[in-house]
This record gives sequence, C-alpha cells and structure tokens, in this order.
Amino acid sequence: MEIEANSIRKLFFQHVAQTSPAPLGLEVQRADGVFLYTKNKKYLDFVSGVSVSNLGHGNKEIIAAVKKQVDDYFHLMVYGEMIEAPQVLHAKLLTSLLPENLNSVYYVNSGSEANEVALKLAKRITGRTEMISCVNAYHGSSHGSLSMIGSEYFKNAYRPLLPDVRNIRFNNVDDLKYITEKTACVLIEPIQAEGGVICPKDNYLKKLRKRCDGTSTMLIFDEVQTGFGRTGSLFACLKYDVVPDIITLAKALGGGMPLGACVSSVENLEAFQKNPILGHITTFGGHPVCCAAALASLKILVREKYYEDVERKSKIIEDALISNIQVKEIRRAGLLVAIDLGDKEKISSIIPKLLKQGLISDYFLFNPTSFRIAPPLIIKDEELEYGLNIIKKVLNSL
Repeated sequence: MEIEANSIRKLFFQHVAQTSPAPLGLEVQRADGVFLYTKNKKYLDFVSGVSVSNLGHGNKEIIAAVKKQVDDYFHLMVYGEMIEAPQVLHAKLLTSLLPENLNSVYYVNSGSEANEVALKLAKRITGRTEMISCVNAYHGSSHGSLSMIGSEYFKNAYRPLLPDVRNIRFNNVDDLKYITEKTACVLIEPIQAEGGVICPKDNYLKKLRKRCDGTSTMLIFDEVQTGFGRTGSLFACLKYDVVPDIITLAKALGGGMPLGACVSSVENLEAFQKNPILGHITTFGGHPVCCAAALASLKILVREKYYEDVERKSKIIEDALISNIQVKEIRRAGLLVAIDLGDKEKISSIIPKLLKQGLISDYFLFNPTSFRIAPPLIIKDEELEYGLNIIKKVLNSL
C-alpha cells in the first residue's frame, strides 16, 4: 500500500509506540556526514544518535560493506552455530585492540542485552548473587540491566526487579568497602554518561580495580557510550589504564547498524557451554550484515584515527562556551560534553530553541541542568564552529 508523504507524520503518532510525551518528530529524508535533512531544512547532529554515529552518516565504505554482505547472505542460523566471516573477522580485529584478557566476543543486539550477558556471566563464574552499580548509572531498560541503573525514578514502576543489587556513589572511595567476598560483580561506566559526563577522579578506577581483585569480584566496564573513540581513546579503559574482566559494547560498535557485544576471556565465556548448555542464546546477535558494517566502521576508525583529534575538538567547545554568562560548568570526556546551566528550566527551554535553529542536542537522563554536545568524531572545525555559533546565539537569548 502506497502512503502519501504528508500522511507519514500522522501514521507515526498513530502506530509507532512513543516513550516520551514530546518526541522530536523530525521527518528525516536523508543524512550525510554531520547533517540530517528534512524536506525543507538541514540539522546539525550534535547527538550522533546518542553516540552511535561516531563516523557520521552515510559513510560510503560502510554502505558498500553492507551491500556486499546483503548480496552474500542475511541471517543463517541461531547465533553461534555457523561460521560467518563478518563475525569472525570483526571479533579478531576488535579483540586485537583491547587488553589481552578481553579476547572473546559474545555478540548481541544492543547495550542492554550486552549487560544482561555480562551480569549472567559474572554470577555464573563467581557463584555469587550480589551485584553493585553506581548512583546515576545507566545500563539499559530490560529487567536485569534496569535493576542495575542508579535511579529509583526509572525503576520503581517495574519492581520487583533483581534482588541483591546495591548502588554505590561514583568517585566515592569510602563506598568501595561495600564490595565484599559476597559481590559477584561491579558494573560501572568508566565515565558516567547519563549522569552528565562525570569523569573518574584521583585514580578512582584503579582503586576500584584493586578492591575487586582483593575480593575476587568481577569488574565490568559498560563502554556502550564511551567506546570507539568517543572519549579520545579507542576505549575508556585504555584512557585510564584499567583492565576490566568484562567489557560491554554497543552503539558505535555497529557503525550505524544494531549490534552489541559482551567481551571477556575465552575461559570466562566457555561457562555458557555447559551446565547448562546454551547458557545464553540470541537469535539475531552478531547478524552478518551488522557485523559487516561493524568491521568496515572499525577499520576506518583505526586507519583514520579520528579519536586522536577528539581532545582538540573538545577543547574548542569548552573555549567557545565557558565564558558565556549562562554556562556554570563544562564537563567533558572527548566529544562527550555536558554544558551545565545550573537550571533545569533553562535546559527545558534550550533544547527546542536549538532545534528551531537547526541543531540537535539532547538532555541527560540523570542530570537535568545540563545539555549534551556529542557530534560525530569526523566533524570538521568549520562545522563545529557553525554549531557553536548557534549555541551561543541561543544561550544569549535565554
């Protein structure tokens, strides 16, 4: 059935489930580089699909890889039963870029599912049930990953959730005492993203690693948002020189296609092979078309080293906005930047005003006084300046 273009918007609200009362509602016709295009307007993307489009939109190499794989084959069999070259080659390249103990990849479909796998794996290996995460952490929306997020507002309507979950305060060394011989795992973002870009201080992650070692607790880094160059290194664990037992990945992993991964050692992931077999299973995890896109994306990132220029671009953002009278604080980890206005009402006002001026920004789930700047890593200086001028114009109008 052919649908007239002018009815798509109406059908969107009638038939596509919404999770907020006021979705952006942009009818995007195409996307290229750092811009999204509707019928009559272009928008500078300062969100990157929430850190998905690290290499921007419409990358020709990624598109070519997807088209080639589509010509070869789509889905073949439940994950793990067939040898599929895109999975194998991507896993080889990915693990070569991670610490030595992170040498085996379990592919899934999203960050939430990657964290589900990691939690199950930690419980299986340690034989323990207690799990720890941080206040203002975000780890996903499925029941297990939701249990671990650090916000009662998002959890309360869905209780009961997983038992034996404790939240500690990020960057609070005193709270590390709650990690004991009863703790199966600590699931933590090395940089709190939805908390408003909260970076570790005073070797906090090294102290956390030491405490986990002392209690034989598995340390899981959720790098769903911080991975693949976003913070100025390929992965935040490399940035802070702390090696987790498990790392979870998604978002930019798939090069724009849906893909997640739980990465650990071969020995750890072998736990899913017995008692019971099929210890974790997924139908579409590691889909060959998604893995083809992921492989092309990772090859480009490694070859072009866009992440090496991320810190310079991040500093441009800070220098341009820090002196504005509306800005109270800027927190940044590469091209993941929080502009704190110290007033949640101003944040509610500025996002739609930026959109009206042709710039897409976003809120942080757990930091209502800040807005997000997270453009594709490929952004050029003149495009960055174009966006910053829009932001300054809107800030000055508040």
